[in-house]
Amino acid sequence: MAEAPNSDYDLSTPIDPNATGLRQKLPGYGDAHFSLFMRKLFIKALGYSEDALSRPIVGIVNTYSSFNPCHANIPQLLDAVKRGVQLSGGLAIDFPTISLHESFASPTSMYLRNLMSMDTEEMISAQPVDAVVLIGGCDKTTPAQLMGGISANKPIIHLVTGPMMPGSYRGVRIGACTDCRNNWAKFRAGTLDIEDIAALNEELAPTGGTCGVMGTASTMACLLVALGVMPINGATAPAVSSARLRIAESTGTIAVQLAKSRLKPQTLLTRESFLNAIMVLQAIGGSTNAVVHLMAIANRHPLIAGTINLSTIDEIGRTTPLLVDLKPSGDNYMTDFHASGGMLALLHTLSPLLHLSAMTISGLTLGETLSTTPFRPFSPSVIHPLSSPLYPASSLAILTGNLAPAGAIIKASASKYRHLLSHAGPAVVFTSSADMAARIDDPDLDVTADSVLVLQNIGPVGNPGMPEAGLIPIPRKLAAQGVLDMLRISDGRMSGTAGGTIVLHVSPEAADPGSVFGVVRDGDVVRCDLEGRRLEVEVGREEVTRRIEERRARGEGGKAWEVREGTRGYRGLYMREVNQAEHGADFGFLTAAGPRAGVSD
Repeated sequence: MAEAPNSDYDLSTPIDPNATGLRQKLPGYGDAHFSLFMRKLFIKALGYSEDALSRPIVGIVNTYSSFNPCHANIPQLLDAVKRGVQLSGGLAIDFPTISLHESFASPTSMYLRNLMSMDTEEMISAQPVDAVVLIGGCDKTTPAQLMGGISANKPIIHLVTGPMMPGSYRGVRIGACTDCRNNWAKFRAGTLDIEDIAALNEELAPTGGTCGVMGTASTMACLLVALGVMPINGATAPAVSSARLRIAESTGTIAVQLAKSRLKPQTLLTRESFLNAIMVLQAIGGSTNAVVHLMAIANRHPLIAGTINLSTIDEIGRTTPLLVDLKPSGDNYMTDFHASGGMLALLHTLSPLLHLSAMTISGLTLGETLSTTPFRPFSPSVIHPLSSPLYPASSLAILTGNLAPAGAIIKASASKYRHLLSHAGPAVVFTSSADMAARIDDPDLDVTADSVLVLQNIGPVGNPGMPEAGLIPIPRKLAAQGVLDMLRISDGRMSGTAGGTIVLHVSPEAADPGSVFGVVRDGDVVRCDLEGRRLEVEVGREEVTRRIEERRARGEGGKAWEVREGTRGYRGLYMREVNQAEHGADFGFLTAAGPRAGVSD
């Protein structure tokens, strides 16, 4: 039974600093009772009654933006979540945070991911909420929300906006954004004309929602389920479906339960939770971006930071097969994955490998959840059995060597030309994305199909923001000859929707004054050996040292490092604090280890 409203103004009774509802996180006026009095009078201006205000408060993060088509359905999701909260006896109050979309953020949404995580953390921490529903979808949104949610450490539950539906062009299914990139490559090669590409532009994204393939958004949705912070049916239902709204309503219901149980993410998430997420990442042929995000998420958790690293990704990959046949590693779309049983079917298939004792937001372990929801995949052509995988193991692999002593990543399952996974060739080096744009299609470019395309200075600091420019285009003169893939290497990222034989996240990045990657030159033989997990440039150590010293003497190496201290605003904060890809490209002061953690000087 709710307390009488006047009890809030009983000056003889101190307000508990661990209180819930409106009594928590009071403004610092120096008089807690007056702070509560002020808070209640202003919230009553919105029409709330004392009865409503006495209930568990569930905050709902609203990331709607007219610049964000991935989040187009958030108004409907908000209504459904509020319905679930209020049917379960809670009070739902939504509040806004930053909204990020990859195509509407310059220089890249990754540059703003950490800012969004700070916004999320501070708004959760500052406001009187007993639990929070984090609604997001587009690539960097959900990792930013989980990073902030772990740091704030209040009960949280995720709700994704869901994938868009596929479109159709000339009777063939197409979908953002693997087919965007494939068809753009055909247009560059001259096999599609300008009318074709214009018509495709109308059909590739036919509805709101996130990309309809296993890109970063879909990958992170699946990993949220594997981590246990989203309902097991929450990852795959299309954005425009009634199922997505029912999931939203049930999310509101669970949020009220979390408000009462006070199950916090630093308690819920264990190392086994992350190991399960990595297994799922490998089994779905997920986005390489997810590796950076997982490192950042893990390093926000005081008990997990340092226990999950790139070696963990590679070790799990060696024993985890690729089971889900979705673009860009396969042929299907998220709607097919959903129709085949989605994450419930996949987790049942993977259950012999999973850590079933890991807890979930339902209050049950993963094993208990699966035992109460038996399921078989409807379509073994979309979700393969363990006995007949799409790819035997290591869909994502970690490479090291003199070119990437701190690591690099390759999505081996997205390479259609397997010989390129063990390949050596002369480097064709581009020193920036601008240099690449200026010269990649030059008819006089000294390049053959055996060359290795190298793009420098698009790492976390060097660009800044680590843009998705790692999908270096095939030079037009080679594309016109029918060359469809080449070995390509960069210190940046690529879209999770993209395919090809592409090495990414080379660390230390080229902008680091001591980076070997930063002194690779045209003609140097670069070797990728997937089986040996090596990435090497065949240049002697003495020559590498001489090049680094020459580069420093010319004032070319480490320019980005040198300007960090004098740059204002968020850009200056980013340049000074961002760590390298293997640490998650997070800000050192936001990690569990504290200020300057993982920052190279």
